[in-house]
Amino acid sequence: MKRKVRILLVEDNPHYRDVIALALHHERDFQVCGQFGTAEIALRTLRDTAPADLPDLILLDLRLPGLDGLETLPRFLSAAPGTKVIILTQSDNEADVLRAISCGASGYLLKSSTAGQIVEGIRNVLAGGASLDAGVARYLLNALKTRLPRAESEVILTTRQREILTLLGEGLVKKEIADRLGIGYATVDDHIANIYLRLGVRNAPAAVNKAHLLGLFSPSEKSSDRREH
Repeated sequence: MKRKVRILLVEDNPHYRDVIALALHHERDFQVCGQFGTAEIALRTLRDTAPADLPDLILLDLRLPGLDGLETLPRFLSAAPGTKVIILTQSDNEADVLRAISCGASGYLLKSSTAGQIVEGIRNVLAGGASLDAGVARYLLNALKTRLPRAESEVILTTRQREILTLLGEGLVKKEIADRLGIGYATVDDHIANIYLRLGVRNAPAAVNKAHLLGLFSPSEKSSDRREH
C-alpha cells in the first residue's frame, strides 16, 4: 500500500487550521501528521522526529506569535531538508512574497484560496511544479523591473528554457508543460534541471523570481520557437 503524503500545518488560528485539516482529511492520499499554533513548537517537534517520519510538505503561515514564518522558513528547511514548504497566508505584500521565495518556499498561496485550490497547489508542488496564487504569479511576471541588458540575459537561458520557466510560473507541472509544448516529459525534466542549475536555485518560484531579477523576460517577448527542443 502506497504511503500517504504527510502534511504538517503551522497556523495560529485554530478555526482556520481545523478547516484546512478537514479539507486535507477528505483527500485519501493525504495525512495531516501534525498541527501547531507556533513555529517554535513545530520546529522542536521536527528536530525530534525520525527522518522516515518527517512530513513531505509543510503549510506555513507567515503571521505567527513569537517567531514568524519568514524567520523560521530556513529553519524548517534545515530541520527537514527533503520537505517542501508552501506559504499559506493573508499577506500579499510584495516584500513577503519575494523573501519567502528567495528563502526556499516552493509555493505561496493566500488564505482567500478555496480548499480545492489549496489541495491543487499541494499536488502541483509534490509533482515538481510551482504553487502560486494567481495574483502573486502576476506580480512576479509583471512587477519586477530590474533587468540586465538583453544581450547578457539571453546567454543565461535559451528561448525554450524561458518558455518552460514562464509555464512553471503559471503553475503548470512537468506533464502539463510537455503536453502544452508538444515535447517529451524527459525533455521538460532535463530543461528544468538545467534552468535550476544555471540560475542557482532549487525550485520553480525561486527560478521565476531570479529570472525576472536578471531580466530574462520582457513584456513584448513572443512565444518561443516551437522547433527548439
